[in-house]
Amino acid sequence: MSRLYDSRKRILVTGGAGFIGSHLVDRLLGEGHEVLCVDNLFTGTKRNIEHLHDNPRFEFMRHDVTFPLYVEVDEIYNLACPASPVHYQHDPVQTTKTSVHGAINVLGLAKRLGCKVLQASTSEVYGDPEVHPQVEGYWGHVNPVGPRSCYDEGKRCAETLFFDYHRQHGVEIKVARIFNTYGPRMHHADGRVVSNFLVQALRGEDITLFGDGRQTRSFCYVDDLVEGLVSLMATGPEVTGPVNLGNPHEFTMRELAERVIALTGSGAEMSERPLPLDDPRQRRPDITLARDLLDWTPRVELAEGLAETMHYMKRRLAELDEVTRT
Repeated sequence: MSRLYDSRKRILVTGGAGFIGSHLVDRLLGEGHEVLCVDNLFTGTKRNIEHLHDNPRFEFMRHDVTFPLYVEVDEIYNLACPASPVHYQHDPVQTTKTSVHGAINVLGLAKRLGCKVLQASTSEVYGDPEVHPQVEGYWGHVNPVGPRSCYDEGKRCAETLFFDYHRQHGVEIKVARIFNTYGPRMHHADGRVVSNFLVQALRGEDITLFGDGRQTRSFCYVDDLVEGLVSLMATGPEVTGPVNLGNPHEFTMRELAERVIALTGSGAEMSERPLPLDDPRQRRPDITLARDLLDWTPRVELAEGLAETMHYMKRRLAELDEVTRT
């Protein structure tokens, strides 16, 4: 008992009521830590953390990270920011402020406390890449004035701030570049391809393919991603990142649609729509660095992860239908 107490940390997770954040909170609590979950519930939801409210080591604070946060913690995971195009384009100014002001505030807190801070960055920093697969040393091909720029450039600026605080103030930082992640607790209407395809197939609707469906993505199951984040945080001060975290197995959107149709038993057809502006043509991480530094590689195959996500989406759609009927 004393050994567990000595190793227990009080850990702040911003964006902790979100899709990835809530799974990270579960993992940290499962390791015996105390967790302070901070979220303004713009895209996060209390539903994702309602099973934790009786846990004496869990605390929830409704707060917007664009404002300073005055708490005492041992580590910080900064996951606060809408991550799907539908959500981050809804209020692009606020999205940029969340990335930039949020980074300044968590870094200022980490500086004051002398603690580690991990930034959940994104593969979107690579933009529509001209290097494939993407390695951490690639600077990216990003449109700074397009509809996705609030997220892409916001996250790029956040990385800049993390490294400047590290160089100027000695803050111990970790930067993870997260590639497409999926799994239970995804928002059913977040506009991301896995949730879109599953919801459309389960509702018996045609599956929407943007463009010709030959653009690619690599899909990492949420449990694997959380393992990568925790492993990165556990490294020593010499490891700052950025480190790619994602699944290197690449699929076209048409292949994903075919898998979803087969999995759900849907008779859905595929309906092509114009490709959105600045939508990347291909996306696949080079995870050599994560393998070497963290001994990390994804383990959950797409078939297994899609099945788990489908079961969640079925339950969620049934809940929504019940609400509609009442």
